[in-house]
Amino acid sequence: MTASSGIGVLREGPLHAALKLALAEPGDRLEVKVGRYVIDLVRADGELVEIQTGGFGPLGPKLDALLDEHRVRIVHPVAAERRIVRLSAEGEVLSARRSPRRAGVADIFDRLVTFPSLLAHPHLTLEVLLTREEHIRGEAPVVRRRRTKDHGERRLVDIAERVVLRTPQDVLAALPPLPQDPFSTRELGQLLGCGTVLAQRTAYCLRLMELVEPAGKRGRTPLHRAVG
Repeated sequence: MTASSGIGVLREGPLHAALKLALAEPGDRLEVKVGRYVIDLVRADGELVEIQTGGFGPLGPKLDALLDEHRVRIVHPVAAERRIVRLSAEGEVLSARRSPRRAGVADIFDRLVTFPSLLAHPHLTLEVLLTREEHIRGEAPVVRRRRTKDHGERRLVDIAERVVLRTPQDVLAALPPLPQDPFSTRELGQLLGCGTVLAQRTAYCLRLMELVEPAGKRGRTPLHRAVG
């Protein structure tokens, strides 16, 4: 593992930095400039690895420029388990509690909604990391202009599982089996154990991947059907 430059390192958060080190293999190069862009990891076999802890929107121009000539792997961490830790201004631990929320592979649709059909590109691989994390926060939420903000930073504890998605069929295999009968978005959310917004984004992505199709309505509720 070698580092080619310090470009971008100063801007990355602790989760991004920890994942980059955890994923690096012998022969990999870190922070390598490829064309106009700096890539997190370049594998010895030439694969470009981009670790994206936030939304996928900013990746659009980079993928447009690189995908036709390079194999690209987008790595996205999903906090399957999270502990919320509050620190004082001096860094003393004030409280620590385990978050009741358990995220899963389906949470990737919250990001994939940006370009769901792109997963069919032969040069693109999406890797979902189910992680255990600590979310470090300040002493108390901050209220500004009547809005409560409770920002913090994500820190990696370990990686529980790695799920590799190369094709739309891989996406389908990573989810619980879809119902044989037509189903609503609400029923999809119950199946995946997620809220309405994520279920809507999941249905949208599955439709653009041609994994589900419209199946009429039940009263006023639109229904979906698994293709094939």
